[in-house]
Amino acid sequence: MAIPKRGLNNLRTLAGRADQLRIPYRCYMQVTCLEMEKARRGAERRSAMDRVEIIDKRIACIEREKELALLRIAQGPGPGKPARKQQQQQQQQRVVRETSAPAPANAGFKIRY
Repeated sequence: MAIPKRGLNNLRTLAGRADQLRIPYRCYMQVTCLEMEKARRGAERRSAMDRVEIIDKRIACIEREKELALLRIAQGPGPGKPARKQQQQQQQQRVVRETSAPAPANAGFKIRY
């Protein structure tokens, strides 16, 4: 009688004999992984909510600025000098205040902080 040939199909293994999810340490590991994912998602959610809050505040600020600009437009030009002349006059006043005490001729260039 001939000896039958054996292949991979004839090897006996323990694979598939135990349900992998019924092994206690695997169940604990799965629970641990789920808790870690839950913690990461919670942190991600808090971060997203903070970003949404910042965006909402900026939108409210934009709306206030828009309302102020529309009010200024509705009021029209105010009485007095035009804005450009006012700016020039303010600059001249600043220069006069800054140079009220003349420096001696040989004092050189000085910067006041």
